[in-house]
Amino acid sequence: MVGKITRAYEREVKEGDVKMASPKFGMSILFFFLCISFCSSTDQSFRQCFSSHLPPSNITYDVIFTQNSSQYSSILQSSIRNLRFSNASKPRYLVTPYNEDHIQATIICSKEHHLHVRVRSGGHDYEGLSYISDVPFIVIDLFHIRSVMVDIKNEYAWVGAGATLGELYYSISAKSNVHGFPAGSCPTVGVGGHISGGGFGTIFRKYGLAADNVIDAKMIDVNGNVLDRKSMGEDLFWAIRGGGGASFGVIFSWKLKLVRVPPTVTVFKTVKSLEQGATKLVQKWQNIAYKFHHDLFVHAVIQVTNPNSNQNPTVQVSFDCLFLGTTERLLSSIQRSFPELGVTQENCTEMSWIQSVLYFAGYSIAESADVLLNRTTQSTQSFKGKSDYVKEAIPKTGLEGLFKMVVEEETSVLILTPYGGRMKQIKSSATPFPYRSEYLYGIQYMISWDVAEETGKRIGWMRRLYKYMEPYVSTAPRAAYFNYRDLDLGRNSYPNTSYVESSEWGLKYFNHNFNRLVRVKTLADPHNFFWNEQSIPVLRLE
Repeated sequence: MVGKITRAYEREVKEGDVKMASPKFGMSILFFFLCISFCSSTDQSFRQCFSSHLPPSNITYDVIFTQNSSQYSSILQSSIRNLRFSNASKPRYLVTPYNEDHIQATIICSKEHHLHVRVRSGGHDYEGLSYISDVPFIVIDLFHIRSVMVDIKNEYAWVGAGATLGELYYSISAKSNVHGFPAGSCPTVGVGGHISGGGFGTIFRKYGLAADNVIDAKMIDVNGNVLDRKSMGEDLFWAIRGGGGASFGVIFSWKLKLVRVPPTVTVFKTVKSLEQGATKLVQKWQNIAYKFHHDLFVHAVIQVTNPNSNQNPTVQVSFDCLFLGTTERLLSSIQRSFPELGVTQENCTEMSWIQSVLYFAGYSIAESADVLLNRTTQSTQSFKGKSDYVKEAIPKTGLEGLFKMVVEEETSVLILTPYGGRMKQIKSSATPFPYRSEYLYGIQYMISWDVAEETGKRIGWMRRLYKYMEPYVSTAPRAAYFNYRDLDLGRNSYPNTSYVESSEWGLKYFNHNFNRLVRVKTLADPHNFFWNEQSIPVLRLE
């Protein structure tokens, strides 16, 4: 079987065969009227199928919601974080499972009814692929599967894929003030998608990515089987830790290795405008931030500021720091390596690790950690994001041109995240996430807007900025971060997706690991049931 897959892969690359199939962007008029007459019977058929695949003792109420259900709209909208997709195509059904039996039944019945499956844990997919599609589909929303079981003695946690990062962090801190987990800063991000795409945060320079700290996982495969690490095998276990779990099945639980954090950490923020020398500071930051001790994380956030109505907007750069230790140790390091920042003891605040989670999430550290349990934060804006990785410091002229473009859009934000530390020590093939030792930092580009009519203008600006940055970032491939999903990089055709077509975006996210992901996908889901616009493709077996 593996030999066939390898030969198919070689043949498809050689042929460069891209078979484009037009997506189904809407229903025909005939289908529309047929649906009015028969959708109720279809709904009944799906429910009957679902019930027939459950044990007699299992609950079936409040699990499946049709478009006619009173709660359908509120459930669908509850985790739409990007209003750009609030009026996009809607799923035939919303399935809100309470356990793995419900997920198994949903997969089996979706196959029988020719419906694609989208899986949502937090709804933060930048292109909305966890809850929209151009083909008939259902959404499995995992928000009921969010229990967190923390074992401090053995330093691990089992967490449901529907939990948020905030719920995970809260649960850890409730058991220990000297344990944490290296994942992102936004507390409403779902654990499921975050970990399966890699997952980095303020302590990843010491502990690696979230995916680097996964011990085990439980998932439902295309045949409805429940798999753990042992039964899925090391290849599939490798693939779901950074390669995007939605391509391979429905992951419903992760076993995570907890990391030890000091009882005291320190933060500081220094903000400088262009007029205050921000350009020189960014120049130096590029060359030293990745070399800092792994206890020290300093990222640079580039934004537009308007000091007062009498002055033109300008760019400001915020240098935000988390140090795993006391102020005294931090100052000894930062004043020696980056004195230009002018950090003093008055700039620094000591706190616990869980308070630093609140701080980087935008909350007051005086607030109760209970605020991290709020998963209902609603977005009021549309946005577009992109990403890049930098291998060589951008020269002064490049930065100056960048800042000129940034000042054009007052809602634009760029976040520059330093690598190095533990990331430099992990092999690029250890997980599907490949961007490790050769990279100085990553860039997230973001722009937001309130009015739908501005969509074209804002996205156009983002694409021009991305084009401008091309000479200054990584090449062959131009790297991108899978968790900052970007359909501008390419998308799969439906129903026939070729390796060559998918490699347009796949190599950017996964570099040399993409080929292994394709081979794993072909074995795990040979008929490509778990398809989406950027799912791993299946090789043709002929």
